[in-house]
Amino acid sequence: MSTVSNVLNKPQLVAHSTRHRVRDAMDQVGYVRNGAARQLRGAPSSVVGCVLLDTSNAYFATVARGIEDCLADDGCMLVQCSTDMQERREERYLRLLEEQGVRGVIISPVAPGLPELVRLGERGIPVVLLDHPRDGTDLCAVTVDNVAGGALAARHLLAAGQRNIAFVRSGPPLRTISDRLAGVRDAFYDHGLDPDAHVAEIAVRSTATSAIAEEAIAGILGRSPRPDAVICCNDAAALGVYRGLRERGIAIPDDISVVGYDDVEFAAELSPALTTVRQPAYEVGYAAARLLLSEEQTGHRHEQVTFLPELVERDSTAPRLR
Repeated sequence: MSTVSNVLNKPQLVAHSTRHRVRDAMDQVGYVRNGAARQLRGAPSSVVGCVLLDTSNAYFATVARGIEDCLADDGCMLVQCSTDMQERREERYLRLLEEQGVRGVIISPVAPGLPELVRLGERGIPVVLLDHPRDGTDLCAVTVDNVAGGALAARHLLAAGQRNIAFVRSGPPLRTISDRLAGVRDAFYDHGLDPDAHVAEIAVRSTATSAIAEEAIAGILGRSPRPDAVICCNDAAALGVYRGLRERGIAIPDDISVVGYDDVEFAAELSPALTTVRQPAYEVGYAAARLLLSEEQTGHRHEQVTFLPELVERDSTAPRLR
């Protein structure tokens, strides 16, 4: 029994030939290890929950791949959940994951506060915040400096002569998006301009490209004066803005410049190629998983890993001709 246990849990302690004999015997009898029984004996679960805002978003798909690759190296499996930015759905998934006794939870939170996540950690389920700072909690976190990212986008447009900018954001008050808008406003202040007079905030309720096109374009074209440029909260929103402007015969960047955020794979393939703020999505996910696994180590201390974004300049922005 001890040899079989070592083959399953500490294979490096067992000779190569013995491991093969044990695994052959397992195959012959159809043996499958019972994970629930292992947990009853105190063994950690091999399942990690990942609660994301929108698993259909290409950015989160890359983040999840980074998480999965790190967990796979440690013999763990990832279970993904998509909240669609709904607090009740987030609460339901957290409850279900806790009921399953998962090894931990990596989450991009919807709710502005973190008390429930702190309580989850206190009940023995490690939690790592994704795209959200620690905010003084006893939780680990991995984030990107979104204030700096927003400022990068705004400074690029200001240097090109754009002065009236629309910022297209998602409806729920997500911390990541609010920080990006704060960075945009900071850049205007630094440029000696009042952001209240030069930055129009346009909230869209839907994540569907077609709905974004209608909601965002109505807000953009309804402004007076019409914005010189649009900064989108992510590249998916930028795709909707592209569609809406094209349907109305408005040229990018000749009539309006457009900047995205994330630098997902399709950004460079749009026509014109999208200027955007790049986030290291894979590295963010990998770092989050690494922090979660380190929770089990003796002397673990909660920490925050913060990545820096970078501007990727392409063809969707151009100097403003006056």
